[in-house]
Parts: sequence; C-alpha cells; structure tokens
Amino acid sequence: MVDAESIKIVFSDVDGTFVDDEHHPIPESGAIIRAVADRVPICLVSARSPEGLYPIQQALGFNGPLACYSGAYVLDEEGNELLSSTIPLADALEIKAYLERELPHITVGTYGFHTWIVDSRSDPRIMREEYLVMATSKASRDLAGEFGERGVHKFLLMGEPKDILQAQQMVSERFPHLTAVRSSDILCEVMAGDVSKSRAVQLLCEHYGVTPEQAVAFGDGQNDIDMLSAVEQSYAMANAEPEVKLAAAHEVPWTNAECGVARMLEQLLLG
Repeated sequence: MVDAESIKIVFSDVDGTFVDDEHHPIPESGAIIRAVADRVPICLVSARSPEGLYPIQQALGFNGPLACYSGAYVLDEEGNELLSSTIPLADALEIKAYLERELPHITVGTYGFHTWIVDSRSDPRIMREEYLVMATSKASRDLAGEFGERGVHKFLLMGEPKDILQAQQMVSERFPHLTAVRSSDILCEVMAGDVSKSRAVQLLCEHYGVTPEQAVAFGDGQNDIDMLSAVEQSYAMANAEPEVKLAAAHEVPWTNAECGVARMLEQLLLG
C-alpha cells in the first residue's frame, strides 16, 4: 500500500473514471472526495471543457484545478489560466472546411476557452453530448467571430465507430502537426500537436511545488496512458481497456460506476 503521507496531489480522468456510466457525478462519492480535497488538490484531467467539469465539482462539493481539452487549457483552483495551447484561427478555419468537405457524415463541435459552438443544437449527437457533459452549446458557424485570434482549443468529432476511426486516420494524415486521438469509439478529439495530459500533470505538479513521484493518477482509456506514465503511482480502473491496465502500476478493484476512484482514495489517504 502506498504511504498516505507521500501523496501530495491527485489527478483523475473523468469519463469512465470519476463519473458514472451516464457520465454524471456520483453523489455517494461526495463525502470521500471532499475529505480528500481537504488534504491534497484533486485535479480533473479531461477532454471536457471547463463548463463540462464545473458541474462535477459543484455536485460533489469540492474545488481544484482543471486540465481541460486533454491538457490544452489548464486552470488553477481559482480559475486563473496556467496554460493555453490553441490551434491558430487560420488553421482552425482550414480544418473545419476540410471536415465539412471530406467527412460530411461526422458531427463536429468546436471548443475554445469557455465557448462551445456547433452547426445545429438539434443534432441528436449534440443533444446527447450536452446531456452527458451537463453543458450547453451555442449554434454558430462563425469561428472567427467566436474565437478570433485566440484560436480554438479543440474539435470534437462525433460519429459511428468505423467513421470515427476513419476520421482519426484522415485528420492525422492531412494535418500531421495536430493531435487526433479517440476518447471513445464514437468520439475523436483534435487539438494542437503539443497537447497532452502528461504535460498538464507536469505543469500542475510544478504549480503546487510537488513532484510526479508524489502524485497519484487514475484513468480508463487510451488517451489516459501518457498521464498514467507521467506519475509513479498510476491506477487503471477495473473497467479500463486492457492496454491501460498494462500501462498502469496498479489496478483499482472497482469500476467507475462503483465509485472506484473515491473508494481507492479512501484506502490510500483516509484509511
């Protein structure tokens, strides 16, 4: 068992890890999460926007830094920006036009800072995503007007599994300077090439004056592997993909729906 005194910071993925199978916070885990957050920072590291993470913090009653858009936009516990890595506007406009032309059957969401725009909020895929992340999109096709020279943090591609696999391959080949990673079989995240969860972990460790050896991290998907490899005490959820379990130092005995993160943290830090 890891020594509780050696843990100074907690990093956790969200979907498939920190929330239930409906992607919503689990009230039963709130008391443990609050007790842990009183001792060490709990940092949510997710492909979600800030607005997709605030409801989780609010529901469980804790505060902490956020690594949004898979590490492209990092905020401290007071909401101050620590890192912003965007796709420049000119590139974003080219990418959006390419997606519309070559992959018209894919639904695209565009994210930057605290804004999420879509072509149509009545698209069933957008409606589902709004429900899952408890955030509201805005119908707009005006990337320049919405984001300006600040650029875009992420494109989210939504579609059928075979189409998302094809989309990831096509985007990676057409735009090799970007990062295109599937966060599930029906979702692909497209971000600037220097974006990674491990970079956000390193930045937040430096911000809090701790080392990765004093960190613990939880994840379930392939886009969590680089985060798990960045810390010494890494945990794959019971529901994690096989590759993630191989990459992690430990395995959580419980799934996300069984409050696995909270129960593991209770053993590590409160037991």
